Amino acid sequence: MSEPTLLVASGFCRLRIDLAYDGTNYAGWAPQPDHDTIEGELTKALSKLAGITVEIVVAGRTDAGVHASAQVIHVDVPVMAEDIPNWAFRLNRILNPDIRILKVAIAADDFHARFSATERQYRYRITDDNQVVLPLHRFNTVSWYRKLDEKLMNEASALMLGEHDFAAFCKFREDQKTVRTLKRFEWHRDSTGLLIADVAANAFCYSMVRNLVGAAVAVGEGRSSKEWMVGILENKERVSDSYVFPGNGLTLEKVIYPA
Repeated sequence: MSEPTLLVASGFCRLRIDLAYDGTNYAGWAPQPDHDTIEGELTKALSKLAGITVEIVVAGRTDAGVHASAQVIHVDVPVMAEDIPNWAFRLNRILNPDIRILKVAIAADDFHARFSATERQYRYRITDDNQVVLPLHRFNTVSWYRKLDEKLMNEASALMLGEHDFAAFCKFREDQKTVRTLKRFEWHRDSTGLLIADVAANAFCYSMVRNLVGAAVAVGEGRSSKEWMVGILENKERVSDSYVFPGNGLTLEKVIYPA
């Protein structure tokens, strides 16, 4: 992993910005030609306030349709940029209502939204057994037609914990590192019967959570065994794309930094 960037050049200060978004209408985080993206919208809004074209560094890129309730970015802006305490309010006046700035604060020069983070926490929501997804949940919950056994899913998921090469569960990207430390992968049901996965790691590679969820579902519905899931991990055999669950069920819930 790279080291944090050098101290900000003279005349600039570093801002930490906490934000939340509904990823439904966006083609993911990173800019793409002819598509709306979260970073693209933020770059336009921040550049307008800063008076320069800013470069955004994010704690973790999210895929198309994926949401965040606690994403973190940093940007370097001129020290003379006015009214920084009111930037959250001003940015929310500019941005679409599906992107909300929660907090803007001046950060230490060596704070790095990506490399300073020690853990990312995600949550995935599934309505199983062909139950109806309620209208207000349709953007952050995925429906599944078979009944899932969360006990079997927890048994299989627990075997994924620790430091491993998760290449089998990551969509290929050139020069992508796939060794990660999975710290939590647990399933439970809430009071309504919704099946929820809580997943945490030091970092995630491209589509890793959605691949892990899909494989765990295959175990939970009795289609595959937990040994099958372990075998995929150990043999680094890329799991079929048919196991990749949709992005809309996934939300970035928290990014943890040293005190």
